[in-house]
Amino acid sequence: MAPETFPKKILYVENGIGYGGAVICLRHLVRNLDHSRYIPYVVTNRDEPPYREIATEAEWIHLKDHYFDPRKTLEWVHAHVHPGAGQLVARLDDLVNRLPYLLRMLNLARRIRPDLIHTNNEPLCNIAALLSGRLLGIPTIAHVRGDLQGSYLMHRAYRLPDHFVPVSQWIAQSMRRTLGIPQERISVVYDGLELERLDPETDGRPFRHRFGIADDDFAVGLVALLIPWKGQDIFIDAAERLRHRIPRLKMMIVGAAPQSCRDYERQLKARVCQEGLEDTVIFTGHVADMPAVYNGLDVVVNASTSPDPLGTVVIEAMAMARPLIGPDHGGAAEMIDHEHTGLLFAPGDPEALTEAIERFHDDIELRERCRHSARRHALKTFAVTAHATAVQQVYDYLLNLVSTHA
Repeated sequence: MAPETFPKKILYVENGIGYGGAVICLRHLVRNLDHSRYIPYVVTNRDEPPYREIATEAEWIHLKDHYFDPRKTLEWVHAHVHPGAGQLVARLDDLVNRLPYLLRMLNLARRIRPDLIHTNNEPLCNIAALLSGRLLGIPTIAHVRGDLQGSYLMHRAYRLPDHFVPVSQWIAQSMRRTLGIPQERISVVYDGLELERLDPETDGRPFRHRFGIADDDFAVGLVALLIPWKGQDIFIDAAERLRHRIPRLKMMIVGAAPQSCRDYERQLKARVCQEGLEDTVIFTGHVADMPAVYNGLDVVVNASTSPDPLGTVVIEAMAMARPLIGPDHGGAAEMIDHEHTGLLFAPGDPEALTEAIERFHDDIELRERCRHSARRHALKTFAVTAHATAVQQVYDYLLNLVSTHA
C-alpha cells in the first residue's frame, strides 16, 4: 500500500564527473514524475549551463563538492615535496573538500526535510548524501549505473543505501554476486527516455554540413564523454584500419571531455595528427541537438572497454532507428540482439570493431533490418512513462516500509 500523505519531497543528488547520460535520465525522470505525489528537489555538484536548465524542471540547488583538485595537488607534492606525502594530500582532501561538503549537505537536508533521498550515481561519490540520510533518519535510494569493481572503501559505501535501483539486470546480478546485496533491496529499472523527442525523421544534414561531411560520405560516430573507458582509442584504431578500405569514411568522435579528462582529449587529438588521420577522424565536442547527430550518422558506435551498465547512447540510437554497434558485455549485450537490433563485437578489440563497421558498410540490407528492429524494441522497452512509474513504485514501497516500522 502506498503512503497516505502526499505529496512527498524527493531530494535527488547528482555527483557525476560531467553532463552525460546519467544527468539526462535524471532530468527525464524529474519531468515525468507525478508531481501531485512527489515534489523533486535536485542537487548537483556542477553548475555549467546544462545543469542550470534543471531549474526550469525542479527546485535546483548547486552544492559545490570540492575547492581544490587533490589529483593535481598530489602530482605537485610528489614532484616538489616527497613521493610519500600522499597521505597528507588525502587528509587535506578530507578537511577542505569532503567534510565541508558533508556539513553543507546535512544542513540542506535539514532545511528541505525530504521524505526520501535518491542519489543518481554510485554510493562512493554520494557518501555525504547517504550519511545525511542515516543521521537524519531519511530513507535513501542509490541509482547504480556503473561497474562494481573497486576499492574496499567503495564496497563499504554500498552498505549505506536502504535500497538500490540498478539500470540493468547485468548490474543487479553483479550486486548480488559481488557484494551480497539481497534481492529485496534491489529493483531493476531500465533508464527511460522521452522517445517522442527522438524523431527518426529529424534532418541530419545540418549536423553533417556543420562538420564538412558530404552527403555521400560514410559517417560512423562514437557518441560519449571523452573518458578513457569509453573506447575512443580503439575507435581511432579502427579508423586507421578502415581509412583505405571504406571510401569517403568519416569517423566522428561526438562529445566533450570533463575537466578531469582534458589531458586525455589532448592525447587523442595529438595521436590523430601524428597518424595523419585528420581527414578521417573528426572531433565535434559537445553537441546539443542529439536527434540531428544520430540522423547525421550512418552508424552509431558504443565502444566502452569496461562494461557500460546501460548506455544512454544505446537507448537513443535504437529509438532513432540507427544502425548500432556495441561491445558484447554489460548493458549493451543485454540490449542488443546480435544481427537483429544491432551488431556486437569483442570488447576492447579494435579488429573486431573494424569488422563490424565494415560489415554494416557493405550490407545495406542488414543495416536496414537492424535499425527498424531496434526502434521497435526501444519503443516497447524504454518509454519514460514506464520508467517513472517503476521508480515511483520503488518510492511507494520504501516509504510504506518506513511508515510500517515507525
